[in-house]
Amino acid sequence: MSLHEYCALCGVIGDAEALALVAEGLHAQQHRGQEAAGILVRRDGGLEVHKGLGLVAQVMGGIPEDWRSGGISAAMGHVRYSTFGSGSVLNAHPLLVSINGNQTGIAHNGTISNASVLRADLERQGAIFQTNSDTEVVLHLMSRNLEDSGHEMGTALEMALGSLEGAFCLLLMTMEGMYAVRDPLGFRPLNLGRITGGGWAVASETIAFPLCCAEYVREIEPGEILFLPFGPGEPSSRRFGARHGLFGGSDRLAQCIFEHVYFARPGSYVFGDSVYEVRLRMGARLAVEAPAACDVVMPVPDSGMFAAIGYSRQLGIEFDMGFTRNHYVGRTFIDPTTARRAAMVTRKLQPIPEAVRGRRICVVEDSIVRGTTSRARIKALREAGASEVHMRVSCPPHRFGCYFGIDFPEPSQLIANKFSVDEICGLLDLDSLAYLSEEGMLGCVKAHRPSDYCTACFSGDYRVTPPASGGIPRSCGG
Repeated sequence: MSLHEYCALCGVIGDAEALALVAEGLHAQQHRGQEAAGILVRRDGGLEVHKGLGLVAQVMGGIPEDWRSGGISAAMGHVRYSTFGSGSVLNAHPLLVSINGNQTGIAHNGTISNASVLRADLERQGAIFQTNSDTEVVLHLMSRNLEDSGHEMGTALEMALGSLEGAFCLLLMTMEGMYAVRDPLGFRPLNLGRITGGGWAVASETIAFPLCCAEYVREIEPGEILFLPFGPGEPSSRRFGARHGLFGGSDRLAQCIFEHVYFARPGSYVFGDSVYEVRLRMGARLAVEAPAACDVVMPVPDSGMFAAIGYSRQLGIEFDMGFTRNHYVGRTFIDPTTARRAAMVTRKLQPIPEAVRGRRICVVEDSIVRGTTSRARIKALREAGASEVHMRVSCPPHRFGCYFGIDFPEPSQLIANKFSVDEICGLLDLDSLAYLSEEGMLGCVKAHRPSDYCTACFSGDYRVTPPASGGIPRSCGG
C-alpha cells in the first residue's frame, strides 16, 4: 500500500490539564499525520500557538517554558500530512490570526475542493494570504462576513462555511470558546467526549478519548457547528449546509469508507462502527468471495492485520506473521516525496525466512494503489523462499482519483486505472490476486446505510463535483 492523506484534530476545554490532554490525544492519532504538529492554548493574555515539523513528541518538547506551569484550561492541536499547500512549518496548524481584533485559531482535517477558486476571488478583492493552506480561506471569508453577521463570530463562521465544498472538519478557538465543525456530507470523522470531572474533548478518532480522560458522547453530526463555551454553560449546536444546497437534493452522506479500510486505528469507532469489527468482517467476506489454496495467511502489517485474521478464521487456515516491521519507519504513504517513500518501503517490512520458506502464502493487504510497495514485498517473499504467493485485498481496486483529502488525485498514478486484475497479478508476480467487491465491502459496515459512504475512488461516483482542472494543489486542510 502506498498512499497518503490525513490529519487529526484534538481539542479540550474546561480542564486544567488541557495542554497535556491534547498532547496525549495527538499522540494517539499520530498515524494520521507525521509531517507536522501544533498546539494552540488559551491563556489570560490571549491565544498562543506552538507548532513545528516532525512528530508530536518532537514538537511538544519545544513548547514555551511558561506553558509548563499549568493552568491552561483550553487547548486544541493538530497533526498534519499536507493535502493542500506545501509541507512547511508556515502551513502547519493551528493557524492563529486576528479577525477585526478577535483572536481566532483554526485547525482542519480534510480538503476544501473549491479552495483555489475561493482564494482567487478573495485575492481579486484585495485579500493577502500568509500561507498556501486551503484552511486560510475560511478565515478570510469569516473576516469578510463579520460585519454582515452583526460581529458575531459563530454567525460569521456559518456564513463562511456556506461557500465551502469538499471534505472538512474544523476546530476553531476564540476568546469565547471552541467551535467544532463537520461538513454537511460527513466525509471525515469528528467526535465529542466528556471529560471525567467536567470539561469536553473533541477528536477525529475515538481512540484519543481514553488518553484525554474522556468518555465518548457522540459524533459531531454532518453539517453541525458545535460551540463549547469557556466558563459555565452547556454546548450549543447549529446546523449549516442544507440551505446552501450542499446536499444536492439528496439525503445521502459521503462518509469515507477508506477510514475503515486503512486510515483509522482499530481501537476507534468511526461513523458509529468499530474499525476492528469492520476489518474482521471485511476479511471474512473476502474469504467467502475469493478463497485461496494456501498453507498460511499472512497480513501486511499493520493495516492489513485484522482483515487477515478475519480471512484466516473464515477459511480455517493458519494465521502467521511473515513480515517483521521496523516501527521506527513512518507509514510509507505519508512521506511526501517519491524517492524517500521508495527507500522507506525496503526498510520498513522485511520477510522472516523461517516463516515463509517452502510455504504457499496468502498475503492479505488493505489496498494496492500504485503497486510499487506490493511488488517489492512480493519479490522479497519469493527471495525468502515462499513456494507460492497469493494476494487478497480487503477493498475494491482503486481506479479513480480522490479530491477530498487522499493523495491519489491523479488516476494515472493508480495501477488499477491502467491494468486489469489479471494484468496486475502478472505485473506483481503473484500466483493469484483478488479484491473484495464493493458490495462486499459496504456490507461490512452496520451503523449507516451503504449509500452513506463515499466510494468514489473505486466507483467514480463523486458526491461533490471534482475541481474542473481535474486536480487540486497538494496541501492540507488537515
